[in-house]
Amino acid sequence: MRMLISSHDIQERVCQMAADIHRDHPDGVHLIAVLNGAFMFLADLSRAIPGRCSIDFMAVSSYGMRSSSSGQVQLLKDLDTGIEGRPVVIVEDIVDTGLTLTYLHDLLRARSPGSLRTACLLNKPSRRRVDVPLDYVGFTIEDAFVVGYGLDAAHQYRNLPHIAVLDVPEA
Repeated sequence: MRMLISSHDIQERVCQMAADIHRDHPDGVHLIAVLNGAFMFLADLSRAIPGRCSIDFMAVSSYGMRSSSSGQVQLLKDLDTGIEGRPVVIVEDIVDTGLTLTYLHDLLRARSPGSLRTACLLNKPSRRRVDVPLDYVGFTIEDAFVVGYGLDAAHQYRNLPHIAVLDVPEA
C-alpha cells in the first residue's frame, strides 16, 4: 500500500469544494451521500459548508465483494425525504465507470429537484464507460484501486485518514 493523497491535502481540497458549493447555493443545499464510501467525505464537506445544508443518504452497489464494478447497479437504500424543487448535490466518493452516477442522476432527475449537481472526491476518467457530469471534483487520479477516507476493500481500510493505492490481484 502506498499513500496517494495525504489527509492534509484532502481536508484542504474539501474546504475549497465546500466554498464552491456554497457559492453556487447561497440559500442552502441538500446533500445526498452515496453510502458507504462517501460518509467521511460528506461529514467533512457538510461541516465546511457555511449556512443551510440538509443531508440524506442513498446506498447503491455495483461492486459487492469484488475489486471492480460488475456494471449492474442495485439500489439498496432510498432517500428518507423528498427532493422536489430543492437544490441537490450528490456526494460520491469515487467516479470511475460512471454507471452508478448515471443511474443516480436518472433516478433523482425523475423526482424533479430544483437543480442536480455532483461532488466527487475522486475522479478516475481512464475507467469511464459512460460520460457523466461532475460539477465539483476533489482529485483526478490514475487507474488504481484506492482505499481510505471511507473507501474500502472488502470492508477494510475505510478508517484511513488518507487515500492509498492498494495492490490487489486481478479477479
